[in-house]
Amino acid sequence: MAKALKVLQIVPSISLVYGGPSQMVRGLSTSLAKQGAKVTVLTTDSNGDEGQAPLAVPLNQPVATDGYETIYFRCAPFRRYKFSLPLLQWLRQHGAQYDMAHIHALFSPVTSLAATVARRQQLPYILRPLGTLDPADLAKKKQFKQLYAALLEGPNIQGATALHFTSDQEAKVSERFGAQTRDIVLPLGVVLPNFSCSEAEAKRAIRQRYHIPDGVPIVLFMSRIDPKKGLDLLLPALEALHQSGQQFQFVLCGGNPQDQGYVDAIGEQIGKSALKHCTTVTGFVTGELKGQILQAADVFVLPSYYENFGIAVAEAMAAGKPVVISDQVHIWRDIQSSESGWVVPCDRTMLTQSLADALANVAECRRRGENAYRFAKENYSWDAIAARMVETYHQLL
Repeated sequence: MAKALKVLQIVPSISLVYGGPSQMVRGLSTSLAKQGAKVTVLTTDSNGDEGQAPLAVPLNQPVATDGYETIYFRCAPFRRYKFSLPLLQWLRQHGAQYDMAHIHALFSPVTSLAATVARRQQLPYILRPLGTLDPADLAKKKQFKQLYAALLEGPNIQGATALHFTSDQEAKVSERFGAQTRDIVLPLGVVLPNFSCSEAEAKRAIRQRYHIPDGVPIVLFMSRIDPKKGLDLLLPALEALHQSGQQFQFVLCGGNPQDQGYVDAIGEQIGKSALKHCTTVTGFVTGELKGQILQAADVFVLPSYYENFGIAVAEAMAAGKPVVISDQVHIWRDIQSSESGWVVPCDRTMLTQSLADALANVAECRRRGENAYRFAKENYSWDAIAARMVETYHQLL
């Protein structure tokens, strides 16, 4: 019998407040375990960057988690950057016991130094950039990132067994800092929220909870509240839609543990606009409530300026919802080819028109939502992706 593959998943935090990357590592690790791999997740107890309490978890010891084990380390002293010296010490002592390290995030001190440790130990490692090599992301703090890349990420990329991208477009646009790399392209899977009731029951519950009248369609944004998500396009588009006489309720779900100031500014902008009386702001949601909101929505929208995959889009598709996204969400070709929604440039007028088209045609919305569900089920299944990942690990080794 073949020896079980021993894999480390290293990520700055798996708190759900950080959104897609945390969900991805959890889903991948569970499914890898189902494939027979022995998976250990190394992470910190970080649970937000602006005054939030850390995760209430045991530290420096394995915690059984859905078929795999998680080891949490204290996030200190640089809480905002999710640094942990004990994590790096553990990796230095135990890394040689593993076959592969899968490291999620670049330009994060703990993962950058984890890659450096792995490289020096000759432990094969894969880097998943999470969109940080996109030119739009690299343009932020450009000089700092150029220096950071010269000192750490450039050598780490050069020494990596492979770079893991989640779409062909992400791989195509990503910077390598002159390094010669082997790329693998594997999409992310979807861990469906808890659908504890039927869609009809969820619709009634959400409309009652947020006082949304029957017959008023729900336009849902459910993602991190961040400038890159295109809210500066979406809010004016919705204002134009409202002024045209189109009825809708905009449901804004999400937070940003790294920039509460921006979240507050968006709330103030809505409060001073024509959207004030047709917007519901829920904050960050998870679990049963998240599932009910997805079920209750009529259309999902995410006009991001850049998105290496778009896990929130995949979740909405898996819930059977048609999506309106920008062509900078890197799975836009999947949406276009499967007729699972509408794809637009980062343009307010075209975004407004696509939302108007979606809301004006209930039957077409339903058809595209059904297409979305089928496509997500066939292509964003964690079990299928994990099987391909295990095969990829063996090929790389």
